[in-house]
Amino acid sequence: MPATFSNYKSIEEILLDLGKITQQQLEAIRITSVNTGQSTKDTIRDGNYITAEDYALAYSKAYNVEYVSLKGKKIDPALFDVLPLDYIKKYEAVPFNRTSEVLQVAMTDPVNLEVIEFIERKAGLKVIAYVTTKADISAVLEEGKTKTLSEDVTKALQEISTTTEALKIDGSGTLTKDDAILKDAPVARIVGMIIETAVKLGASDIHLEPAEETVRLRYRIDGVLEERRTFPKEMSDTIAARIKVLSGLKIDEKRIPQDGRFKVQVGEAFTDLRVSTLPTVYGEKIVIRLLKEESTVYTFQELGMRGLTIRRFEETLLRPVGMLLVTGPTGSGKTVTLASALQKLNTSKVNIVTIEDPVEIRVKGVNQVQVNVKAGLTFASALRSFLRQDPNIVMVGEIRDEETAALGIQAALTGHMVLSTLHTNSSAGAIPRLLDMKVENYLLSSTLNGILAQRLIRKLCSNCREEYDAPEDIKTMIKEALKEIQTSQVIESKDKGVYEAVQQVEAGNFKLYRPVGCDKCNNIGYKGRVGIFEFLQITPEISKATLEKRSSQEIEIIAKNEGMLTLLQDGFLKCIDGTTNLSEVLRVAYE
Repeated sequence: MPATFSNYKSIEEILLDLGKITQQQLEAIRITSVNTGQSTKDTIRDGNYITAEDYALAYSKAYNVEYVSLKGKKIDPALFDVLPLDYIKKYEAVPFNRTSEVLQVAMTDPVNLEVIEFIERKAGLKVIAYVTTKADISAVLEEGKTKTLSEDVTKALQEISTTTEALKIDGSGTLTKDDAILKDAPVARIVGMIIETAVKLGASDIHLEPAEETVRLRYRIDGVLEERRTFPKEMSDTIAARIKVLSGLKIDEKRIPQDGRFKVQVGEAFTDLRVSTLPTVYGEKIVIRLLKEESTVYTFQELGMRGLTIRRFEETLLRPVGMLLVTGPTGSGKTVTLASALQKLNTSKVNIVTIEDPVEIRVKGVNQVQVNVKAGLTFASALRSFLRQDPNIVMVGEIRDEETAALGIQAALTGHMVLSTLHTNSSAGAIPRLLDMKVENYLLSSTLNGILAQRLIRKLCSNCREEYDAPEDIKTMIKEALKEIQTSQVIESKDKGVYEAVQQVEAGNFKLYRPVGCDKCNNIGYKGRVGIFEFLQITPEISKATLEKRSSQEIEIIAKNEGMLTLLQDGFLKCIDGTTNLSEVLRVAYE
């Protein structure tokens, strides 16, 4: 049915009539629309008020445009010649059927006459526009990319023998002539698509793993590895060669690990890629870490801190001298937390210097230095130089060895605020770890101010999460874990949410949530990540335990008695308020 304007009712009024939104939501939508300058229909579409299908159906009624779902619809590949994938992406319009005179096109905005006229000129056919969802358009795009990728794989396999013969390498491992690997060869497009997909999915790592008969491609998204596809084993060396060329590695060296890096631009954002190769029995395994060049920092509340944890952390952060540590495994968000801390500390009255490997987040007004091992610039050597730069605050990306630990302690002793990270499983475990690094207990006791341990958990999609009654054994487990929370400390922290959650757990009157999956979260059930935290503030009792070189278990007991919320407890509280689910907390809390 051709698109015609209807003066009957607006989209928001139709949704209200259908019971898809409430009067209060409608008022909130209109206020948001005024404040942001967005139209009300765009505010509804981009918000979490309704499903994409509900929006499309309301659009259909408002503008008298027929709705079409592209799910499961077989689209003739020849239609992608009429409107290529790039145009489909740009205009959010998919041709799905054609006759001798008419082209049927599904669009997210089928009353956009400019786009319709453009497609008519390009196709030489009359366009009949239908409304569909963004998710359906995206699915068609992904299917089209998959077909293109499959074609490129076939072409790459045909060209492998030719490419291999043409490839000439000098003694330095550099190509001595223009080769297909460097240009617009199928393998180049395959690698480009692998990287582009990773950036768009928000992946932190790409894994290319050769096996006996295939090469497996996996992405780490929100901390979890997901297998996407496999390639023929014959392509292993060619893909590896392309990535090595991009990252400046020796193509002919396959016996030892290599490390390199390069940069890509996807859309407006630049991403730094750190490449690591590892020889395995089936070929070279390649892992690419994606580091976005960003300057985004967050408040501690946005990171996921709450109550007494955030109050004590901020108090400790504002001390002028001493050492503050953030602990956790790789990928637990330590860098983001430290960047947020530096942002809070950064004023025109203080000199802040950092040494990082790499510099992931730019903080305006902070002097950030990148480690360069080849040039002799390490954490330890930089730290020595920093002390001659008249700093107030020093941030060391990681304490990796005895020398760096000793210099950090020395800096804290001589009137500086030192921030750093350490790889330990808990906040209490950082103290024995530093003692193992030959730091004297009396020095540690007098310089250490606090230790923050953290992990990242996936957040449930707020659009599709499902509430359920927890089994009795689960309720008992959560109740046992949370009963250790000192109620007086919770009340003192003025965190109403924690206090109410503890009361609900004590009464056995609480619900849990689980993932479902919808178009807003790509049917995964999770969208984004947030931190769980425990903060160990160095009190006189903890300081005494440090002097006595007590175990991490004994130190943790003292800290819990003094009101420390543990990682597991913080995770359970986030389960109760619907931020995440139980299996996610149990998966992450024991890393």
